[in-house]
Amino acid sequence: MDATKFRSCGRDVLDYIAEYLGNISQRQPLPDVKPGYLRPLIPDQAPVTGEQWDNIMQDIERVIMPGITHWHSPHFHAYFPSGNSYPAILADMLSDAIGCIGFTWASSPACTELEVSMMDWLAKMLNLPNEFLFSEEGKGGGVIQGTASEATLVALLSARTTTSGRLKAADSILTPGQIIDKLVAYTSEEAHSSVERAALIGLVRIRKLPTDENGSLRGPTLEAAIKEDKEKGLVPFFLCATVGTTSSCAFDNLSELGPICTHHDVWFHIDAAYAGSACICPEYRYLLDGVEHSMSFSFNPHKWMLVNFDCSAMWIKNRDLVSGAFELDPLYLKHDNQGQIMPDYRHWQIPLGRRFRSLKLWFVIRVYGIEGLQTQIRKDVSLTKEFEALVRKDQRFEIVGTVTLGLVCFRLKGPNSTNEVLNKKINDDRKIHIVPSIVKGTYFLRFVVCASSTQASDVTFAWSVIQEATSVVLQEVNGQ
Repeated sequence: MDATKFRSCGRDVLDYIAEYLGNISQRQPLPDVKPGYLRPLIPDQAPVTGEQWDNIMQDIERVIMPGITHWHSPHFHAYFPSGNSYPAILADMLSDAIGCIGFTWASSPACTELEVSMMDWLAKMLNLPNEFLFSEEGKGGGVIQGTASEATLVALLSARTTTSGRLKAADSILTPGQIIDKLVAYTSEEAHSSVERAALIGLVRIRKLPTDENGSLRGPTLEAAIKEDKEKGLVPFFLCATVGTTSSCAFDNLSELGPICTHHDVWFHIDAAYAGSACICPEYRYLLDGVEHSMSFSFNPHKWMLVNFDCSAMWIKNRDLVSGAFELDPLYLKHDNQGQIMPDYRHWQIPLGRRFRSLKLWFVIRVYGIEGLQTQIRKDVSLTKEFEALVRKDQRFEIVGTVTLGLVCFRLKGPNSTNEVLNKKINDDRKIHIVPSIVKGTYFLRFVVCASSTQASDVTFAWSVIQEATSVVLQEVNGQ
């Protein structure tokens, strides 16, 4: 394929994308294929000679689309949003064309320097403490990770290295294994499973602490756990708090947890993967009160800021503690300008290579502006409130927890089993897609405004689907 052919084929793909996203509401959001559906649709072996482009385009609908869950459909209300927009798509196209692997400043200076600037832009949009900004005087700074899971792992491993060094300095005869055996990390019982996985990878024990009636991890609970573990001879070293839990969008009490971590020399990391985007709106910034106590903080612009996957923003107050945990410096990666004002991001992450992900932040923020992004978030929250009001009007249902942002947790009054049947009935119908969760033994359904194109009519449509399924389920279960 030469440049002339690329222009022609590129137009085909751009037209297809525009048509797909423009009419996505006409597709059922959840596919009804079975595992293994795709293999019989393609040959057993790769083609020996190249195929015609038209045949490849035709196979998108024949082979791929039957197995696609349409995350950007206004009828998709599962998990949390997966951001997308035309400027972000265009930026990723340019990033793929440039094709740089920006592991060092020298490997592509613009890749590093734009990321530095975009992370400062985002930090200022969130009104983060100045300690998180890049500066020649301070040690803070931000980096784009692939996911919040990676950010948590990087924070935990950095904390492990920092604490291990401190313990080794105090007692030189301790072996690495003896040190790791003493370490204990903390998170809440409602934290994302990736926190527990990070501890598994880091070979450290982790305690999942109970939350209060609002799903919030509180200071006294952490203080008691630290005291208990210290009495056992263990060394508390890491806490991951959550701003907007996956199950119910609950919020750990950062203002209580932070000072305790500071007092006990525990690395305080905050995971705001979903809810962090909302904090660019002044009325939701209070959700980050206490962030000033944290050592590291992350959220996902690729969830709710019109930036497509993958783009997880992470900030560290002392970048030396992160780069010190991962720094290896073979000759073939060295360059004349390392160690100066610009970072080599290979020292801030698990992989070596990295894409030019800051381009899509640059495109999206410039096209929409802060006000445009705030408008999108406020619209989604408003639609969520409309759905909450519909649920509250139906005496058969109850709201679980508090509706703060774009998630409504609701359930039929009665046993968990009835709600499990309702969830299956709704998803088997495939007109909308939702997922359930369970907190403190209570099973409930989650409704999230996910697609940026969602309108009030989509909310009322979803509620009509749920009501229709409810009537059938109650008649089957209770004869009502």
